Amino acid sequence: MRYFLEISYNGSTFHGWQFQPNAITVQETIENALITLLEEEIKIVGAGRTDTGVHARHMCAHFDYNKKFELSQLRINLNSFLNKEIYIKDIYRVNDEAHARFSATSREYEYYISLVKDVFSYETSHFIQQDLNIEKMNQAISIIKDYEDFEAFSKSKTDVKTYLCNIISCSLIENENMLIFRIKANRFLRNMVRTIVGTLLEVGLGKIPPGEVHNIIKSKDRSKAGPSMPAHALFLTKIEYPSNIKL
Repeated sequence: MRYFLEISYNGSTFHGWQFQPNAITVQETIENALITLLEEEIKIVGAGRTDTGVHARHMCAHFDYNKKFELSQLRINLNSFLNKEIYIKDIYRVNDEAHARFSATSREYEYYISLVKDVFSYETSHFIQQDLNIEKMNQAISIIKDYEDFEAFSKSKTDVKTYLCNIISCSLIENENMLIFRIKANRFLRNMVRTIVGTLLEVGLGKIPPGEVHNIIKSKDRSKAGPSMPAHALFLTKIEYPSNIKL
């Protein structure tokens, strides 16, 4: 029988989601807790992987287990067992073909840019001291929406088979002294969101004209795009699935 976990975590103390030798990851931490509580070898499969320092408000993972147990009690026990940086929001049964990664129809990320020096948000946002031209940044976003091949925004030397991504929505949200970049797509490439943000900030600072984004994307050359922004301000915020996977 297959089960989905809905998880949120603060990535500050983890070396990303995916298991790594000699490093503490979110995946390994949850697996170890499940093994202890269910007294059986458990492997969990995540909807994707987040890099070191990246947070998740909504990550999903699945695991298989064939013995009977009380779902609500396992969630309570897991949250008591896990450290304070990880919270299990829900556990539910899904059909046996449902897959946390391959069944997902979309993923959404947010990147937080603080426009003032805020001592309470510096650990989860990136502070920009200079003034940004929001209008030009929005012009660049409109250009990005017109494309599907994002090799120029992908980490170099990755083993992906395609650089095509379908961007469903992409926007800047001004919230008092915080600027939030929100992007939703069917899939993302390694470092894609942070590199898009880095490019948009270059546009906002007047270092790159908005129209140049056309040439950056068409070049498929990572060196033409802006820098990859720090991970601590990036959040995985939502993963969506077909409604019929849940039993």
